[in-house]
Amino acid sequence: MVPELLSQFNFSEEQNKRIQERTRILIEKVRAGAQSQSIIDQMMRQFPLSTHEGVLLMCLAEALLRIPDRSTRNALLRDKLSQADFKKYLNNPSSWAMKLATRGFSLGADLLKENESSPFKRALGKTSLPVMEKVADQAMRLLAGKFVLGSTIEEALETSVKNMKRGYTYSFDMLGEAAFTEKDAALYYEEYFRAIQTMAKRSESRGELSGNSISVKLSALHPRYSFAQQERVMIELSEKLLKLCQAAFEANIALTVDAEESERLEISLKLIEQMAKHPMLQGWHGLGLAVQAYQKRAVDVIDFLIDLAEKSQQRLNVRLVKGAYWDSEIKRCQELGLEDYPVFTRKETTDLSYLVCAQKLLARCDVIFPQFATHNALTILTIMEFAEDNHNTSYEFQKLHGMGDELYEHIIHPEDSQSLRCRIYAPVGSERELLPYLVRRLLENGANTSFVNHLMDKTHSIDDLIQLPQDKLERYLSMRHGKIPLPQDLYGKERKNSPGIDLVNPREIENLLEEIRSFTFWAAHPVIGGKRQEGPRYQIHNPARREETIGEVQEASPALAQEALVCATQAFESWNFTSAQHRAQCLRKTADLMIDHYHELIALCIREGGKTLTDAISEVREAIDFCRYYAERGEIDFGTPLSLLGATGETNEFLLQGRGVFICISPWNFPLAIFVGQIAAALMAGNCVIAKPARQTPLIAFRACQLFYEAGIPQTALQYLPGSGSQLSAALLKDERVAGVAFTGSIETAHIINRMLASRDGAIGSFIAETGGQNAMIVDSSALPEQVVTDVLSSAFQSAGQRCSALRLLLVQEEIASRVIDLLKGAMAELKIGDPFFLSTDVGPVIDEAAQKSLDTYRETMKSEGQLIYECPLDVNTQKGTFVPPSVFEISSFKSLTHEVFGPVLHVMRFKSSELEQVINQINHLKFGLTFGLHTRLDGRMEDIARHIGAGNVYINRNIIGAVVGTQPFGGQGLSGTGPKAGGPYYLHRFATEKTISINTTAQGGNTSLMTLSE
Repeated sequence: MVPELLSQFNFSEEQNKRIQERTRILIEKVRAGAQSQSIIDQMMRQFPLSTHEGVLLMCLAEALLRIPDRSTRNALLRDKLSQADFKKYLNNPSSWAMKLATRGFSLGADLLKENESSPFKRALGKTSLPVMEKVADQAMRLLAGKFVLGSTIEEALETSVKNMKRGYTYSFDMLGEAAFTEKDAALYYEEYFRAIQTMAKRSESRGELSGNSISVKLSALHPRYSFAQQERVMIELSEKLLKLCQAAFEANIALTVDAEESERLEISLKLIEQMAKHPMLQGWHGLGLAVQAYQKRAVDVIDFLIDLAEKSQQRLNVRLVKGAYWDSEIKRCQELGLEDYPVFTRKETTDLSYLVCAQKLLARCDVIFPQFATHNALTILTIMEFAEDNHNTSYEFQKLHGMGDELYEHIIHPEDSQSLRCRIYAPVGSERELLPYLVRRLLENGANTSFVNHLMDKTHSIDDLIQLPQDKLERYLSMRHGKIPLPQDLYGKERKNSPGIDLVNPREIENLLEEIRSFTFWAAHPVIGGKRQEGPRYQIHNPARREETIGEVQEASPALAQEALVCATQAFESWNFTSAQHRAQCLRKTADLMIDHYHELIALCIREGGKTLTDAISEVREAIDFCRYYAERGEIDFGTPLSLLGATGETNEFLLQGRGVFICISPWNFPLAIFVGQIAAALMAGNCVIAKPARQTPLIAFRACQLFYEAGIPQTALQYLPGSGSQLSAALLKDERVAGVAFTGSIETAHIINRMLASRDGAIGSFIAETGGQNAMIVDSSALPEQVVTDVLSSAFQSAGQRCSALRLLLVQEEIASRVIDLLKGAMAELKIGDPFFLSTDVGPVIDEAAQKSLDTYRETMKSEGQLIYECPLDVNTQKGTFVPPSVFEISSFKSLTHEVFGPVLHVMRFKSSELEQVINQINHLKFGLTFGLHTRLDGRMEDIARHIGAGNVYINRNIIGAVVGTQPFGGQGLSGTGPKAGGPYYLHRFATEKTISINTTAQGGNTSLMTLSE
């Protein structure tokens, strides 16, 4: 794409030099004429985000004002300031006020250190906390005031008068992050509507383009503003947006739709198209949209808007921005294994894209009113050059409130009627709502590559600041950022990341749904030594529609189990002595075949396992990752023997070999990923395998075995035995020829297997068990409630709660418990429970009638014993399947948790901050130890709890599900499993025996290596 952008940027060398020279002069003027900076500006330059102290201060800004209780506020202050070393800034060139502030920070940080040895200083630290709290509180409010115009629209309008007299106009944005509930969305809508009405009352009838305007964030207007829910959104959200547009039309002001994440671009364009063509809005020239230049689709979006303006005969306002979600866009694509990023990885490419888009906009001012949001002097002068070339003055610049003031003072001249226009984007809202916005602005202001950060810093040469983006790009060997690999290359050269499917790409979704519709019926049967075996038949039904038969299975008998054991035992030596490289090659080929049969495997996960589309894709990816990861680790662990140091005259080698025959018993909740992971590990270690899938999900297991065979795994090395767990276990586990068992399931079954293995008189077998968990999440009052609820929803209800890692107990500090619970109830009300085949479905069915009955019985018991907080309603379409409504109960004691409830049921408890240690002890006393979550902004608390909690996987400030192979090795302790962790560096070792080979190299003569030794 970069060559294409370069080809569209058609300035001459003379123009480029003129732009650079004008930019140089402007920067010199700005630096020479800068007035004394505010203490906030000085602080941000003294402690930039490239420093540890800058990051700590940003963390304070993000959390301090919203924490309701003093003890946690003080803990946060102590936590952040005690980590800082402000002394090193004391000699920095700065104003006396900044030197005084830095000295105060330094003294406060010293006094707050908990390990302070001096009793006097410790006492002084305690007495100084209230003072530090007040100072920090004031500093954060000053910081907020820099970036937010007012807490209400009335206050903002009053504050704006001064700058309006200087020639500026405003675009007001009612601050708010994405709505989680319909209640939140309704409140945001009312705020927008009231803001328009208030602006109309105070309007000077200056028109849509010359007066103040409003900016609207669509995700604040609808709790499910996403591509997956577009059918609903296009009805409900378009109705709200139309009413706001009509109100703005009547008030003679402009309304601009803010740009958000790339996955929402398609739906935002559809909504804009609806508004532009709506008969009620004809004649209004106030409709606008923000376009992000960092998106690779930016130029195409500009073309779309120009075409839309022509066809609708509506002049559109286009605010061109660089983009504010770059880091999250990169992370999302890496996590989902997408083909490429929707955004450019180099800032210089974004700058170039911005200029190309600007050219297009200025060339079509007959149908577009361009609005250039930038704080970059070079960009401003380049746009002015474009405009002068076209003799065009029909455009404006935009800046953020609190940023770029020094720059625009030299560009906007109110006394000149021909002066350029500038609109200030001004957030309006309360402290609670402004915090996430505030952090984004701090990041933008403090980023190392930010122009606004460098403009006033004379240590940055002007020559560097006026380098053209195209010149910078030409110096790179690659147009991609060297440290941001493609998602598929996330794990380096050794292992490819598993490919995902982009569920916001209409073409990919259409192709996916068409493919999986074609798979409707499967059959499975036992396989021993590559030969099909016969047995009693039973049918498999779709959990979402129990009347739909999707397959037929023949069961293995105990006699067949014995045949399988004989076959596997005979094949062991041959398979064990194949090279690690060959075994790894077979696993990699299996992964490739899974990619070839991706859609069929997804269809099986949905129809047999009741998985949603999102979960089905994740499951196939995990199976692929297991094969590739164990292939990589296996070549390391089982390849070249390890040479050990020792006395001269002998060699000592350490190597790993297979144990023998492994029984792999997998569960129904991850019928592909865990089934494949167990088998891949056992085979890679040189073992032969008897695979026993769950009785509910044998079809996908059979299909996986077929792919193993096709990839080159000998049919004698892998036996497939569907059937009754109790019957097959009795036939196999007491046999001394079984070298080990890999099992995932309940702790009760694990105990039975363990006893059966222990009852044998032969060699002690290897038992690898992964069992369930009473997984808890602690949320203290420094956590952001919206982030907590997002993570709780996925942790508790994704996969209908049928994950070993799923959240069962949410513990919330009492000061924020009511807010979190209200948000959770509202967010649950938006969940869609139904057929997992549809993209819009959030929660599918549980696996079968037995699970449904057990969960329903438990829920009825809890309704009488606990307090039902919320239960999702089930519509008529769920009656044909085994659906259980996601439910939340408030409990008052750990005694209510008598056993693991394997489904969409969450328990909530409140705790006092003084009870935190007791809460951790009670969690540990449950004796399960699989996953644990913590939401806090206190670094010390993170470290302390992570150290003391008895859980195998600890997740902080995120959800507690979806462990990634090789990145988050998965497995518990206590009643949750034996270890080692699946997808971890030591997992293969448990499938192996260790051998040391020592050779006396002098036995046949002298020590030649020593005798011929040279330095």
